[in-house]
Amino acid sequence: MRILLVEDEKKIAGFIAKGLKEEQYAVDVASNASEALFNLSVYEYDLIITDIMMPGMDGFEFIRKFREAGKKIPVLILTAKDSVDDKIFGLDSGADDYLTKPFAFAELLARIRALQRRPSTFVEKLEVADLVLDAVSHTVSRNGKKIELTPKEYSLLEFMLRNKGRVVTRTTIIEHVWDMQFDSDTNLVDVFISYLRKKIEPRSSTPLLHSVRGVGYILEERDSF
Repeated sequence: MRILLVEDEKKIAGFIAKGLKEEQYAVDVASNASEALFNLSVYEYDLIITDIMMPGMDGFEFIRKFREAGKKIPVLILTAKDSVDDKIFGLDSGADDYLTKPFAFAELLARIRALQRRPSTFVEKLEVADLVLDAVSHTVSRNGKKIELTPKEYSLLEFMLRNKGRVVTRTTIIEHVWDMQFDSDTNLVDVFISYLRKKIEPRSSTPLLHSVRGVGYILEERDSF
């Protein structure tokens, strides 16, 4: 899951971004609304977390602008403005949730998970054949045996499982699993797919992660003949 964090205070932005990355989220940070709007015109995001009080365009106007552009990305306002009127105005401006500072990081993570669950396609336990990923406990197993993955391998597998049965291009994988610091000209996606295969496909098991030549990858169970 790739998140855009819009926060002008560097220390707060650094703290939030670090915590989210430790939870296997890819995070891009924008220091103002104009920078955030540019990011939205270039990259794809699964969630936006934004402050309200920022130099130049404030968070309310920022939300209205990209909502008017037709973007339906879930938005969580994270701000020190805690009046009832501010909360009502923020939600009416197009935000999906509103959390005030100071906040408990565990609550922020819970709010993010709640926003993830809103689409009807969201499930907390993802499966294909005997491979199971639990998105709440961040555990992976195959045939009942636990598989240890690095944070990036886990994020890659979760994304592939949420798109099982669909061909996913390398570009799409980059946009949802890596942040803007990623060099798209490298073969890092292919390298991590290789790492993942070695862990989720022991020699005696059925292959699940398949290459689609010239396009990308697909995760699915195929009949063996």
